[in-house]
Amino acid sequence: MMCVALPAIFAGLLGVFLLWLPISLQAQLVLSLAILGLMLLFMMRPQNKTFRLMTFVFSAVLALRYAFWRTTETLPDIHEPLNFIPGIILYAAEMYCLVMLAINFFIVADPLQRNPAPRLQDSEKPTVDVFVPSYNESADLLALTLAAAKSMNYPADKLTVYLLDDGGTDAKCSQSDPRAAIAARRRREELQALAAALGVHYHARAENSHAKAGNLNAGLQISSGELVVVFDADHAPVREFLNETVGYFSKDEKLFLVQTPHYFLNPDPVEKNLQTFGKMPSENEMFYSVVQRGLDKWNASFFCGSAAVLRRKALKETDGFSGQSITEDCESALALHCRGWHSLYVDKPLIAGLQPETLVSFIGQRVRWAQGMLQILTLNRPFLQRGLTTAQRICYAGTNLFWLFPLTRLTFMFSPLLYIFFSLQIFEANITEFVCYSVTYLISSFAMQSYLFGRVRWPWVSELYEYVQSVMLFGAILSVVRNPRKPTFNVTSKGQTLDESKLSPLARPYFLVFFLLLAASCYAIWRYTTEAMPSELLLIVAGWNIINMGVAGAALGSVSERRERRRNQRLHVRRHAILHLDGTGYAVIIGDVSSGGLALQFIDGKPVDGIDKGHEAVIEVRRHGRSMEVPLVCRSVIRRPDETDFGFAFAERTPETFVAIAEMMYCDQQPLQDRWNRVQKHKGFFTGTIRFALWTITETLRGFTYALRLVRETTEVSHPDAPMVIHAPGLRRDTPAAVSATQRGTAYA
Repeated sequence: MMCVALPAIFAGLLGVFLLWLPISLQAQLVLSLAILGLMLLFMMRPQNKTFRLMTFVFSAVLALRYAFWRTTETLPDIHEPLNFIPGIILYAAEMYCLVMLAINFFIVADPLQRNPAPRLQDSEKPTVDVFVPSYNESADLLALTLAAAKSMNYPADKLTVYLLDDGGTDAKCSQSDPRAAIAARRRREELQALAAALGVHYHARAENSHAKAGNLNAGLQISSGELVVVFDADHAPVREFLNETVGYFSKDEKLFLVQTPHYFLNPDPVEKNLQTFGKMPSENEMFYSVVQRGLDKWNASFFCGSAAVLRRKALKETDGFSGQSITEDCESALALHCRGWHSLYVDKPLIAGLQPETLVSFIGQRVRWAQGMLQILTLNRPFLQRGLTTAQRICYAGTNLFWLFPLTRLTFMFSPLLYIFFSLQIFEANITEFVCYSVTYLISSFAMQSYLFGRVRWPWVSELYEYVQSVMLFGAILSVVRNPRKPTFNVTSKGQTLDESKLSPLARPYFLVFFLLLAASCYAIWRYTTEAMPSELLLIVAGWNIINMGVAGAALGSVSERRERRRNQRLHVRRHAILHLDGTGYAVIIGDVSSGGLALQFIDGKPVDGIDKGHEAVIEVRRHGRSMEVPLVCRSVIRRPDETDFGFAFAERTPETFVAIAEMMYCDQQPLQDRWNRVQKHKGFFTGTIRFALWTITETLRGFTYALRLVRETTEVSHPDAPMVIHAPGLRRDTPAAVSATQRGTAYA
């Protein structure tokens, strides 16, 4: 320990000395390049803790020297308010980023990697209640989650599963609107029958007070298990979920939470529209693979609303789940951390869920997260809470403060326009100073981002995601600032489909921003070529604006939604089974499974004559000596010289079918782990920058293609002399007719 501490202390003292050292610009450039060289050298040994700490120190030196220069030499004169006011806003945004950088360094300096949970004998295992809260999700979606939860490897007498239905409450079933009341009663009857068939408990409370937190608290009142597990309606657990988590509670009597990652089978709208799903790490993987492990180091990993195990005894101290904010998960964890309880994070995907498929639902989800976290920041004030350690205060404050990023992101986006269009000098520096301080600081920041998160976040992707969200989150953040208690809980839609590629309903402001930045770039070029003595600052600002325009161009592709007709998401597995066909049993390997069907190959790899579309068969899977048989209908045959792949749809959608689907999809955690590991590969800065530059071109063109198509279609419909155009996009798979067809086995998803 001393071997690590002494070099770190020396580096810290050297950093303090270098921070305040008054030097010339040339010396500053030499110093910055020397520090960058040392950082890159130390980054080559990521497993060496001494080098890791010194890398943080040297990066901090560059950041703080930049901050000192920025504060003392670049601010506009206070007596020129047109320059000073926007200049201070930009300066505040930069200082916010530096504060968040420091907090992030603190959190992820040494992420914790947990050992596996102790394995308990059946007699030692505590009783567990599983809560699956629901509001408007379909019975099909719930059936798979409930079947998977019920099939978890745990003593049957110690495991109870509850379906907590907030869509069929007494208030909804008796509301004044007769159509809505009938729909609620039918939903209640359908889900009661589903729960009975699967052997789980159905519960609907009197009214929908306090949204999800209230629903979970209602579940606490009707259950008695020592531990409580929460799964969202679309989060199906693997069979070993409880054995991978419950054992930790036996080691720590003050442990209230074991949180696991949220892993998704489908792309979010940005991944789908940029076609990066399965190739690039998802947006959430940086949080779950690095940040949560860093929080775990400081006993500050928090409840994420699902895929978690909680101790009932701890929840009793806070009268259940907290419901003051619309992010009840983080708020509940904060309340229990304040009371001295501990949390723990397991970096292993143990559930598979669904992300929002459309930009509208994606933004709606992020609005709720942003507003809820800022509610906690303003109403709960974690940095002042009693009972928290200093490290926990920093972690919670950083987690909540992060959601102010739309304010800074838009500030950086529009600041160059003030100089380009109005010649407002809100940043006073020449190009030499800019290179010596700003450029070297930015290089350091990008290098650290690659060093810390390169495996889970490609270069420039954070900027894209933040910009896409910022345009829509800006107003939501201001509403929380005005009235922290105003936001209400909104359910995120899942399982949506798109029949055709088209612009998102939210696309207009993104096009307006792009056109504004494009006009600024053109005007900057005109100014530079026509002015007698163009300022060096104009070059800096024009380059800054071009980078912003590139991000805005890539965002046009993110809001140009590609069609998505797949309603059921596949999971690749390697599972042996028996296919009964025309009275004969064949050994097969199941290649992938969804809740709509499966794909398989015959083990000998040879095509089997006599199987064609419409052919009926039965798949048999076995578990612990028990056999499950499910009727199938062949929907596709792909013949190759050496093998044949067959796609089958489930002929019926009974509760027994979903039990078999859960067995085939979630009997083994390894397929989830393999997908998780496959995409987490480091992408270098230069390679990632080239890839992003290509997106700025291709996605801008695609966005304009969609926009021109929309204009043309609108003109054809509105022009009085145009012939009538009738569009027949086809049957959507989320319509009642389409769902019914899927249930009859007429489609393989």
